[in-house]
Amino acid sequence: MKIKKGDTIQVLTGKDRGRQGKVERVFLADQTVLVPGINQYKKHRKRQSETVPGEILILDRPLAISKVALICPTCKQPTRVGYRITGDEKARICRKCESIIDGAAKAVTEKTSAKSKPTVSSKSKKKV
Repeated sequence: MKIKKGDTIQVLTGKDRGRQGKVERVFLADQTVLVPGINQYKKHRKRQSETVPGEILILDRPLAISKVALICPTCKQPTRVGYRITGDEKARICRKCESIIDGAAKAVTEKTSAKSKPTVSSKSKKKV
């Protein structure tokens, strides 16, 4: 699944269209995600006894994965997710700005790019 726990998403359809939130839980079998404060419904609970009164609960329902889009942390726009494979690492990328979304893969690429920068030592400089 292209959306993971902790991702920021935007709702594309329905009563909460345009709202954004952070994914709390992903249900792989149902292809749904749970986002707090989005897709809420009310449940009326009957009185259990004289000491426990009836109440109206506000609960969150999971959203279908097809109704949400990932918000790219770099360009801050809703985007589709692609994959880039470098060596044995597979990283999620933004289709709009081509930046890496995953934190772990991003750290690996930053480390490798820092190592590949050429350093100029005082011995290698030519005297004119």
